[in-house]
Amino acid sequence: MQMKLELVQVPASDVDRSLAFYRDGLGFALDVDVTPMEGMRVVQLTPPGSACSILLGTGMGEASSMPPGTQKALHLVVADIQAARQELVDRGVEVAEVVDVGGGVLYAWFSDPDGNSLALQEMPWRTGESF
Repeated sequence: MQMKLELVQVPASDVDRSLAFYRDGLGFALDVDVTPMEGMRVVQLTPPGSACSILLGTGMGEASSMPPGTQKALHLVVADIQAARQELVDRGVEVAEVVDVGGGVLYAWFSDPDGNSLALQEMPWRTGESF
């Protein structure tokens, strides 16, 4: 059996502020921004090159019930962490310095406006089709 993870909920206290951060700060593509009914908003964004998107929104029952700031350690795997970090910094995102955690794996951590944490991760052996 194959399974693909294609959507991850990221809790947000202010959907417009989070939308701006992920779209303008991180460069995610805005796929969906709809209000299918009063009190419900669904926003889906996808990182460049990714098959997995994030979901921001309100009024979606259990899907929007996580408290803002509780999604931790989402990994954005990149081919060149130094270049990716610099691009985010140039876009105004506060990204920690790159750290080598051993085995050639590099990380640079940052958070969205609500405190949900993300990491740029580089694993040099992942090349070609992995990106």
